This record gives sequence, C-alpha cells and structure tokens, in this order.
Amino acid sequence: MWLRNSIVITNSVCRLRYFSAMNELKVDGTSSLCTLVCNGESRLKESESLSPDQGCSSSNVQTTPEIEKKYVHRVYDAIAPHFSSTRFAKWPKVASFLNSLPSGSLVLDAGCGNGKYLGLNSRCYFIGCDISAPLINICAERGNEVIVADAVNLPYRSCYGDAAISIAVLHHLSTESRRKKAIDELIRVVKKGGLVLITVWAVEQEDRLLVNKWTPLTDKYVEEWIGPSDPCMRNSPSLTLESIPEAEENSLGKNIKDTSLITKLPETMHATSQSEGNLSAAKNGTNVENQQEFFVPWHLPYHRAEIGGASTSALANGLAKKDDKKGAVVYNRYYHVFSEGELERLVSDMSNAVVVDRFYDKSNWCIVLEKTI
Repeated sequence: MWLRNSIVITNSVCRLRYFSAMNELKVDGTSSLCTLVCNGESRLKESESLSPDQGCSSSNVQTTPEIEKKYVHRVYDAIAPHFSSTRFAKWPKVASFLNSLPSGSLVLDAGCGNGKYLGLNSRCYFIGCDISAPLINICAERGNEVIVADAVNLPYRSCYGDAAISIAVLHHLSTESRRKKAIDELIRVVKKGGLVLITVWAVEQEDRLLVNKWTPLTDKYVEEWIGPSDPCMRNSPSLTLESIPEAEENSLGKNIKDTSLITKLPETMHATSQSEGNLSAAKNGTNVENQQEFFVPWHLPYHRAEIGGASTSALANGLAKKDDKKGAVVYNRYYHVFSEGELERLVSDMSNAVVVDRFYDKSNWCIVLEKTI
C-alpha cells in the first residue's frame, strides 16, 4: 500500500527514505508501528502552499498551538496507560457504522487512541493514527496497524481509504481553521463515495452537573492559543489555573491513604472545591451556560505505575496539581465542546462532500459525510 511522505516500514522498523520525484510512503510487509519524524516543512503537501495574503491563522493551521501541546498532547502522553484502561466500551452507533461497511473496506481511524475500534469489523482492514506515541504503542502491542500522525496532516495519499472515522478528536483542536482542516483531511483521504464518521463532545450534555465540574477558559487563556514561534502572537504570560474543580472520572481506581508512593513529587497547590471554581468563573465574567472552551480534569491515581517522571515534570511546571483528597494527580485536557449545528457549518462550504446523516448520541454531536468528488 502507498501512503504520503517518505517512510518505509519493514518488520516493525521505521526508516526514512527520501525521494526527489515523489512524496509518498511505501509500506512493505506487516508492521505495527511507525513514528513520523518528518519536519514540518516536509509534511506540507505541495498543493497546500499558501500565499502571504492569506493571513497568519491560515498559514499556520498546521502549526500546533501551545494550548494543544500542553493540555492535549502532553496530557495524553502522561496518562496513556490509565486512559486506555478506561476506554474499552464501543459506542453502539460507531460500531453500527463500522459493521455496515462492505467486506474488504479499508478504514482509516484518525485519532484512534488506544485502538478500541481497530478491527471491530473483522471483514474490514483498519489503519489507525494518533498524535500520542504512548497510545500508539498500546495499539501496536495489541497487533494493530498504527502510525503516529497529526489529525490536521494525515499521512495518507488522497483517495486512499474506503471510509474514515474521527471519534472524539476534533474537540481537542483549539481553532476553527484547524478543525476545518482536520475534516478536510478526512475527506481527502477517502475515495469518491467513501464515508466519514465524525463525533465530538456536545455543549448540550445530558448531565448538566458534569459541565459544572469543568473549568471554563477565561480571556487570559487566549494569550497561549498560538505558540511563541508564531509572528502573529501577542506576548503571553505563563498560563496558570486559578482552580481545579473536583470531578469524578470513570474507573479512577481506589484512593489510597499511603502517599509515600509519590514522595518525590513536588508540593503544589491542592485542588479547590467546585463552588470555588464556579465562583472564580463568575468573577471573571465567564457565562458557563454559553461557554464552549473548557479544561476537563483527568485524575491519575497516585498508585498508577505511570505516576513517575511525566507527572513530576507536569507538577513542577504547573501543568498538573495534586489532589490528596482523591489521591490523584489532576491533569487538565483542553476541549472545545460543539453546539448544535456547528459540525454541519464547518463543512457547509466544502464542495467535495455532503452530509448524509447527523445525530446526537451519548452527549455527542455526530455526522456522516459522503465524498462526492
């Protein structure tokens, strides 16, 4: 099979190979893991070169903003084993979509996480990718065909797969241009007539009490939405959290009284109460009801094996905090939760795909696209 970019996979070893006449990736044999190490320039398709008058946001759509690096990439790298242990149930409508595909279909899973949907339909062939190398390692250990890649720059040639899925991924992208680019990539990599399923968290959550446990982003967080290398960026102070609401995560594991397991972790401000978090938002003029940008906490229990180096660094840098009441290190994940109709609006000006289905499922907005050209 042929993918974009110049990497050859043989017997689970990824080697770079540069071609002067073509920018493709040839895969030989059956490999389970390949990490992209191309520089940013080589990852851009020639057809996507931008003129100077297209503005800063457009020309940097494939440059990862700092808020995503810190509160998406680094978090999932740090919590990967624990996150994976809580992600095993398949959503019925995603499973129904995959099981409806014709036998022999090639399915591309963009943002596959721990790979719970890879191989769900035994009659189809699956390839997964995710920005988190630790999650991809978990997939590879399970025998899946996976690759480390960015959702806004998929490493597959155009018209490659028969179908593609993006499950709970787009809400981690911090700008509309990056969300649109990710959708455009999903459409690009499937064949004419191919289907694309996208699901995102909805602002209209079935459990409104859950939303109250999230930390709404206030104006000060906007300062870090674009990285320091971006010429359009304003001067940005270090991002700090005023509070971390106490929240429950599924399958947190038991709290433990013996905190000797984390004696090497630096002391930091403990998590505050939910009422304090809401009061802080109110003081900053944030209307939670109309809010779409949040930090959603993830509690990594003290007794977890991955509580070591990454958590120590995160605590030292202020990217995580200790919550002794819950016996956990608390990380925050960035989310842009979608309002009704927002997904459809993102694809409304795309000439190469149409919406063939839309639905609300388990506090998620979902659409199915069909590629028309």
